[in-house]
Amino acid sequence: MVAKDYPFYLTVKRANCSLELPPASGPAKDAERSISFRSESRPDILAPRPWSRNAAPSSTKRRDSKLWSETFDVCVNQMLTSKEIKRQEAIFELSQGEEDLIEDLKLAKKAYHDPMLKLSIMTEQELNQIFGTLDSLIPLHEELLSQLRDVRKPDGSTEHVGPILVGWLPCLSSYDSYCSNQVAAKALLDHKKQDHRVQDFLQRCLESPFSRKLDLWNFLDIPRSRLVKYPLLLREILRHTPNDNPDQQHLEEAINIIQGIVAEINTKTGESECRYYKERLLYLEEGQKDSLIDSSRVLCCHGELKNNRGVKLHVFLFQEVLVITRAVTHNEQLCYQLYRQPIPVKDLLLEDLQDGEVRLGGSLRGAFSNNERIKNFFRVSFKNGSQSQTHSLQANDTFNKQQWLNCIRQAKETVLCAAGQAGVLDSEGSFLNPTTGSRELQGETKLEQMDQSDSESDCSMDTSEVSLDCERMEQTDSSCGNSRHGESNV
Repeated sequence: MVAKDYPFYLTVKRANCSLELPPASGPAKDAERSISFRSESRPDILAPRPWSRNAAPSSTKRRDSKLWSETFDVCVNQMLTSKEIKRQEAIFELSQGEEDLIEDLKLAKKAYHDPMLKLSIMTEQELNQIFGTLDSLIPLHEELLSQLRDVRKPDGSTEHVGPILVGWLPCLSSYDSYCSNQVAAKALLDHKKQDHRVQDFLQRCLESPFSRKLDLWNFLDIPRSRLVKYPLLLREILRHTPNDNPDQQHLEEAINIIQGIVAEINTKTGESECRYYKERLLYLEEGQKDSLIDSSRVLCCHGELKNNRGVKLHVFLFQEVLVITRAVTHNEQLCYQLYRQPIPVKDLLLEDLQDGEVRLGGSLRGAFSNNERIKNFFRVSFKNGSQSQTHSLQANDTFNKQQWLNCIRQAKETVLCAAGQAGVLDSEGSFLNPTTGSRELQGETKLEQMDQSDSESDCSMDTSEVSLDCERMEQTDSSCGNSRHGESNV
């Protein structure tokens, strides 16, 4: 999970377009905020595709890692200490990373953007949306690389980099527009992949040596990945810088600058993503609209889950409200049609279900089903007067389930704390009274909730297909065109 300053953010490899600050120490990772649980971040490059030709296998261009000591053939006679060699290696890694980044950004424009524009595979407007301000990033990094090379001595060593970084890092604030655009860019790119010409072009690129088996989105995501690595790179240089070196003070200042920039861009990107998905919610009736959705500025997490009938749902957890939807295509755009009334987080009851505890479809067939079908379920329920809902939701795997549980518990704890309610949540999402030490379920006992959950879980899900609101949903689906389920975002 992420640092305390950024609640609800999860670290998942290749998650989405959001950012998070790397930890103050520990191994370098791609620090990425998972407001989205995504399973399609990288295509299965080994799987056969119907649109690809049977071409002879080509050699893949590989990017070999370089070490400072090998590149400049450092001589032992230079009498460098082990710490100084590590410092030079860290500085060289920073410089080499800039060189690789510039090469990749230019490649994305030359091999993808320009050919697709020239061949009219996409319109100029579509390409501008997908590539965003990528062109403007290239000169920024060329400037840093030029300065780092200028201060490099003939023997390959570099004495000071702190002043350069302090002067250059503020220009990275221009990344906010690029990162904020990535959610919309990814959605448009995924939509355009339905066009066989786009698919064929991207597949040919993927099979070409220059791509290094990376797809277009991997190249477009490289700037964001680089941005969140700067604090780690600078800390590594600082770690091997002697205390009496004048560079130390400048490096500490540079780290503070980049941390502030990443935090600011992280906030703006999260708000942009939240707005994007709120604009794509489709309401079956006015009564489903909720002020908690309108006021949300943060999307804690979202992704595809299944109910106990196997129906795919796309669930959004905003700051103060849980929204269960179905992914549909409306006006050639992927949208999300509300499946039930939004559930306020403060009133939501969460239950971690043991494998095999859920009856599939409320029928006997669940007992004879494949064991995989009854694993990784959790239950969310809500009751307020005459209104009540219970949903048994299935995650893709154990890890995905745990991420959902953690995210929902943190959201509820934050909402309760903001409301001034003392106490904490236990592992099942129940509220613990700090005075009595007893477990409270906000309006109903644990036993009552369990009894109601068992009956409502099957009843709510089983009758959903013939209920009035879902009859309206089916009508809306047909009027919107062919509905399609959104890919899981884990």
